Amino acid sequence: MPDLMQYPDRAVLATDLAELVAGQLADAIEIFHKASLAVPGGTTPAAFLRALSEQDIAWEKVSVMLTDERFVAEDSPRSNTRLLKETLLQGKAAAATLVPLVAEGAAPEDVLDALMGKLNAALPLDVVVLGMGEDMHTASLFPGADKLAEALAEGAPTLLPMRAEGAGEPRLTLTAPVLRGAGAVHVLITGAAKLAALKRALLEGPETEAPVRVVLARDDTEIHYAE
Repeated sequence: MPDLMQYPDRAVLATDLAELVAGQLADAIEIFHKASLAVPGGTTPAAFLRALSEQDIAWEKVSVMLTDERFVAEDSPRSNTRLLKETLLQGKAAAATLVPLVAEGAAPEDVLDALMGKLNAALPLDVVVLGMGEDMHTASLFPGADKLAEALAEGAPTLLPMRAEGAGEPRLTLTAPVLRGAGAVHVLITGAAKLAALKRALLEGPETEAPVRVVLARDDTEIHYAE
């Protein structure tokens, strides 16, 4: 059963998780002389990303990527890449290397080859921080998504396009083997509705019903929660 760590408020969660992740990245750098990190998009992790950007580690040895991205232009307010550049890739962390999950093309399928080389070179992940929706999706692994079964499979490619009713735009997402294969896995959630969804996800059931179960199946996954 994963550990559920509860914090008095979201500010404490952001600071404590940033210190924890920075320590894990520093450990990876000491061992491997480099580190790789994947983080979620959306508005929930913004405070954590800003706090992480202030951590004093050898950021020039860290590769940073998103767990998933909407297929939109980088200047779109819906762009996770834009959010990442405005939050994490500032200050000390501006020295990190961004591994892109977006490229120009007419559809997500058109850019897979352009993205895959740098992405695979940065794997396996040393640390992944994931969000979770009230529908129990994580990254862009949505219940009912068109390529969900393919993304959950053991032999899934690193990156897949994904379309789902609750997703809005088409997406690009890291797949289940990449996420659960990370050295350290953290799930960041806030609010009572997501806590209730987490409790449902922790029950027995198929990953297709609650894709976040791909990482909740790991006993060493850490869940970080604040109201």
